[in-house]
Amino acid sequence: MSAKNMDNHNRWRNRTVAFRVSDEENAQIDLAVKLTGLTKQDYITRRLLCKDVVVQGNPRVFKALRDQLGAVLDELRRIEAGDGVNDELLDAINLIADIMDGMKEDSAYGN
Repeated sequence: MSAKNMDNHNRWRNRTVAFRVSDEENAQIDLAVKLTGLTKQDYITRRLLCKDVVVQGNPRVFKALRDQLGAVLDELRRIEAGDGVNDELLDAINLIADIMDGMKEDSAYGN
């Protein structure tokens, strides 16, 4: 059995919430988790509770952004060759744009 965890407010996290997702949905969730630098648990909890997901820039997040931008470039090259655009690609591009826009705002304030 896993050890009990406490959240930021000293509350025990001793309840399990589980749900099923498709392979595609799981890939989208995993991508968002990588790009935010949060744990999957923290990311899903914040999203379900409609709280802001704040990306903390660190080497792991920058590497994930670089890798995902490379994958987007590959997909754009595939599309240029005549294939269609899929929704997962558009979602990934929107997520990357939101993260990069947030980083731009932080740097504008000298953070």
